[in-house]
Amino acid sequence: MNTDLVHSLTETFEGHAQKTETGVEYWLARDVQHLLGYDEWRNFSAVISKAKVACEVSSHRVSDHFVGVNKMVELGSGSQREIEDILLTRYACYLIAQNGDPRKPEIAFAQTYFAIQTRRAELIEQRLLETERLSARKKLSATEKELSQVIYEQTGGNDDFALIRSKGDQALFGKTTEAMKAHWKVPQGRPLADFAPTIILKAKDFATEITIFNARQHEMSTEHAISKEHITNNSAVRNTLLERGIRPESLPAAEDLKKVERRLVSDEKRVLKKPDTLEG
Repeated sequence: MNTDLVHSLTETFEGHAQKTETGVEYWLARDVQHLLGYDEWRNFSAVISKAKVACEVSSHRVSDHFVGVNKMVELGSGSQREIEDILLTRYACYLIAQNGDPRKPEIAFAQTYFAIQTRRAELIEQRLLETERLSARKKLSATEKELSQVIYEQTGGNDDFALIRSKGDQALFGKTTEAMKAHWKVPQGRPLADFAPTIILKAKDFATEITIFNARQHEMSTEHAISKEHITNNSAVRNTLLERGIRPESLPAAEDLKKVERRLVSDEKRVLKKPDTLEG
């Protein structure tokens, strides 16, 4: 398939895209029928039926992606006739392409086109999740720095910060910091938080924020008082997680955040050089 044909098919397909009042993209099946090289509606309907089955098997609601409608068409005599049509989402078009006749060049194009689009969406989703985790880690670092400052201001020194944080870990995980490092195979000298999943980073941050607030509110001036507060808050957060079926110490370690950050920086540099390229 030559480059001109690929560009032509891409522009033609995207040119038929319409949007609902809420901004959701859709295509009319009667248009897609011809775009994918099907002359007869009867044959194309069979492909749509297979696509609906695939949609259901993939645990998506068929009614969310295939919406039946009726429309009036002009006949040669000047009169009109009502025919059935279907509003298709981009995902529905993808499923139709996957179940079409691969011998048709239009289907071959569509299968490749949607595979790339799907992969692009996956990459974007992955990047968003990684960015969210990195942001949560930076937020926790800032919050712990603030706790260290509070300890210094109210106890006359911050030598107890590591001890207080360790007691918080014990309350959150039901295990010591060192035990969790061994469980997650954290390299020597690296902080546990760099290998924690996003939900744990946010849980630790929330408990620490409460400790800071109450330590200031009640003017706690001893390591014992602040430790007790931090243990109480981490225990409360742990109980909330357990009630929702999440056992912190049983979660698998996440990827080393230093690697994630390097990858995000590298991806950003590559996009700046080639802004139209998202795939690796």
